[in-house]
Amino acid sequence: MSRGTVSIGLAGSLGPDAVAQIAPSVEAAGFHTLWINDTPDGDALAALAAAAGVTSTLRLATGVIPVDRRPASEIAAEVASLAVPLDRLTVGIGSGMAKAGALARVRDAIAVLHDAGVPRVLVGALGPKMRRLGAARAEGVLLNWVPPTEAAAQAEALHGVDADSHVAVYVRTAIVDAARERLAAETARYASFPNYAANFARMGVDAADTTIRDVTELGDALEAYTAAVDEVVLRAIVPDDTAAAYIEFVRRTGPTPL
Repeated sequence: MSRGTVSIGLAGSLGPDAVAQIAPSVEAAGFHTLWINDTPDGDALAALAAAAGVTSTLRLATGVIPVDRRPASEIAAEVASLAVPLDRLTVGIGSGMAKAGALARVRDAIAVLHDAGVPRVLVGALGPKMRRLGAARAEGVLLNWVPPTEAAAQAEALHGVDADSHVAVYVRTAIVDAARERLAAETARYASFPNYAANFARMGVDAADTTIRDVTELGDALEAYTAAVDEVVLRAIVPDDTAAAYIEFVRRTGPTPL
């Protein structure tokens, strides 16, 4: 279990070619893991396979693949067909939009992936039951849209279920003025979803309180989050989805100056 680990998250819609341009900078900047979210217009595993081909030590993760849209058997088959290096891979999964049977669906998916030889699975989870499932059956949990104090409380509870459970947190991050409008739009979009709105209400925070909105906030936020969890994933929000914009974000936020 690592402490103080900082990783980076990119949009799956960027595609493999752009990710292959960005990944060497991510590795050179000292980030622990490159996380790619999976969307209908962005195959995370294809992007990670492209990143694997241009890096040597950078860890690779999906954050997260909804198993109501992409069954675990399909995920495992794609991992094998793309030859994504298993020693560098974390497959993050979530229940997806379908509420009925969510816990059973994720529990079964974890078993299928493990049986297929995927050694490291993390579960994207909002509620306590799904979080406990990730700690008990998978290798850990990916938290999302939580402030540092709540992340710390959830991590403590999960480490109580399994001391070796890995707890990571996605933190939307904008470091330039031109990206703040996009961050505000994404924040408002998530705050409009009933499950996220209910979660923000339970925590007693505004959605914006779970983001980093300026480069001047970065140092204090990282100190708070890295003290709370095992891995902080800076989900990069940039002015436009170009490789150059993401590389500049990497240059300004990476542990190792470029």
